[in-house]
Amino acid sequence: MIKSLSGRVFLVLLVGIVASAALTLWMALGERKTSLIQTRETHFLERAEQFVMAIDSLPAENRVKFIKMLPRFGIRISTTPDLTDSLPANTPNAQKMAEKLGPEFQVTSLPFVQCPMYGPESPPLTCENFAVTLHDGMHISFMLMPPRNPLPPLNPDFYRYLLFFLICIAGLAYVVTRMAIRPLRQLSQAALDLGNDINQAPLVVQGATELRDASSAFNSMQARIRHYIEQRTHMLAAITHDLQTPLTRIRLRLEKVDDTDLRDRLISDLSAMQDMVREGLSLARSMDSSEQKQSVNLDSLIDSAVTDATDAGQPVKLVGESRMSIKAQPQAILRCVNNIIDNAIKYGHFANVSVAQETNHIAAIRVRDGGPGIPESELEKIFTPFYRLEASRSRDSGGTGLGLTIARNIVEQHGGTLTVRNHPEGGLEAILKIPGKVLP
Repeated sequence: MIKSLSGRVFLVLLVGIVASAALTLWMALGERKTSLIQTRETHFLERAEQFVMAIDSLPAENRVKFIKMLPRFGIRISTTPDLTDSLPANTPNAQKMAEKLGPEFQVTSLPFVQCPMYGPESPPLTCENFAVTLHDGMHISFMLMPPRNPLPPLNPDFYRYLLFFLICIAGLAYVVTRMAIRPLRQLSQAALDLGNDINQAPLVVQGATELRDASSAFNSMQARIRHYIEQRTHMLAAITHDLQTPLTRIRLRLEKVDDTDLRDRLISDLSAMQDMVREGLSLARSMDSSEQKQSVNLDSLIDSAVTDATDAGQPVKLVGESRMSIKAQPQAILRCVNNIIDNAIKYGHFANVSVAQETNHIAAIRVRDGGPGIPESELEKIFTPFYRLEASRSRDSGGTGLGLTIARNIVEQHGGTLTVRNHPEGGLEAILKIPGKVLP
């Protein structure tokens, strides 16, 4: 079964046009057959009329010799018909013959008889038979013989024309299909690009009225979504900015608390609040980054992230290379990779990073840690905002639960995917796949 809309439209058009052409051809051949039969019958009646006039003008003793000398033209003539079951002219040909000859001659219809066969392989057929009474009372019967070939063969060029006609129909169906499907493909691609980057250029409004309306509606939707995200980001930024001042004052006042244990716990809680506010803002920005996309050497970017982690004293190793470039927001991708590495070190004690070219258009970055892994049912839940596997509320052990959420948002904005799995040899492995181009 054809699944694509373009294939279905092409098939419907092709089948419909071919069916219409076949019906037209069938009707034309039928009309051709009818015309040939009518022409043959008209020719028969004209010949029969001429024979009657010629025979009637001859003496009776010369008529038999004259009839033997006549060309047949598909007519059998007899001078001794059996008039036992004769009736007044009641067949179309007999009636037309009577009209041609006029009242001077009497035309009667005879029963249909089996036609003489042209050969041993000819099928048995019945022939129309009628009699004409001459002026002297002599009766002559005329038998209309079927043609040897009911229809003359088609011209050999007919099949070449038919093939050319079918090719033209297929080409026309293909062109119409492309014209009908191309705007839908453009709209589908625009929707896909919108999911990756909300700041994509709007669609060009052109074409038929329906296409212009759809493009305008899509552009309006994109503008509303972008405005909504900008409002949300600005709101979170304002909240974060306004919260920083009272949180700083609270921290200064907490320094004056005499109870050291209480002061440390309150300051720890306050630091966690500040970190959550900052990461909440980072989550919002990960869904709407104003950073411009540019061509980036993926290997250099990953090497930079690993080097920064190593300089900070983190146990991170890098192997492999992709030899690919990606069109990306460099700082956003760097933040994504750093979040994945930080998550691996926090829960798995180390991070082994490998980079490879999976296909000509996809690069794969794998980050494996040394932890115990997580239950299979939790593999997708860890991307939920503020979701943590640990029940502890300590940031040092449980974090805020936003690192992987931010990383996936960034990857999806670049048309990639981020998944995690339990590695067969132990530990959790994060797999980041992103589209790119092979470097020359």
